[in-house]
Amino acid sequence: MTAAPEDVGRADARRNRTKVLAAASRAFDEHGLDVSLGAIARQAGVGAGTVYRHFPSKEILLEAVLVQQIDNHVDAARRWAARTGPVAAFFGFLLEVVDTSQVRKYACDALTTETSWPRPSLAASARRFRQTLDELLRAAQQAGGVRTDVSADDVAALTVGCATIRAAHRDPSSGTRMVRLTLESLRSPAPVTEGRVFRDTFRDTPGTLHAAPRCEECGARLEARSTGRPARYCGAACRQRAHRRRLGPAAPS
Repeated sequence: MTAAPEDVGRADARRNRTKVLAAASRAFDEHGLDVSLGAIARQAGVGAGTVYRHFPSKEILLEAVLVQQIDNHVDAARRWAARTGPVAAFFGFLLEVVDTSQVRKYACDALTTETSWPRPSLAASARRFRQTLDELLRAAQQAGGVRTDVSADDVAALTVGCATIRAAHRDPSSGTRMVRLTLESLRSPAPVTEGRVFRDTFRDTPGTLHAAPRCEECGARLEARSTGRPARYCGAACRQRAHRRRLGPAAPS
């Protein structure tokens, strides 16, 4: 059965909107907020009129990009919760947020410098993120792995600070190490049954606690080796992902 012309038109409009959002996200990340809508249209492979029909101003386009990025974080949090224990999910998610923030500096700066934020769509998206973060935090606290005297607002503020700490280091590995040290302050002082590690775990840092080894990329438990160097990754896929992250982000996730 042939699709009605109006259905085809709506599908084309959705595809164009998706392309514009992806191009705008890359353009803001790479060139800052001064990039023109015309340049975004060229990067998306659509006409300038198509961009203006979906996003009449750059501010409206920026809000849509920010909403999409925050909603991507919400989806990531749910994936972490579904694939690992509550403590590993909590810390793994925080590290992912910090990782992603490195390529979204300009968009984040807009939130702190523009007095007109947040707008309605962005505020709703932020509430979803806050609720998801609170769920991860409470689950980790109930599992005994995170101190009970911190709130989701505390965690959000600490995560912003971690992104600043990492950005201050030219050496990514040094920045990541400082982020991990900072996030360790959220650990519960009481012993817990779940391993005191999370993705990008400490390995031989003096003064830190050691547990069963886990993959530095996905957090999966690794089989201990009796000889040779300790394994760092559970397989080739995680090793390649880690290698790509060390080379730097080619495009936002």
